[in-house]
Amino acid sequence: MTTLYVLDVPENTALAEVAAEDPEVTIGRIGPYFEIYAAGPIVIDRRATGCRHAVWYSAIGGVARNSRITQHDKNALRVEPA
Repeated sequence: MTTLYVLDVPENTALAEVAAEDPEVTIGRIGPYFEIYAAGPIVIDRRATGCRHAVWYSAIGGVARNSRITQHDKNALRVEPA
């Protein structure tokens, strides 16, 4: 299971919303975090979120032990199973 944690603040809501558009992705909550998870990769397009670069690069709260970030640039965030 690929899992990404994003702090639930207004600036990051668009990340969870865009991730949820993928039918393979599920959004949950753990404490003050969105828990974004899927059986395979999670890919979020920055432009689709409308996030500015500063918010984009600071949005990640963490990843689960069995996940790794393979792309985090101005275009997209990609988290894959480790």
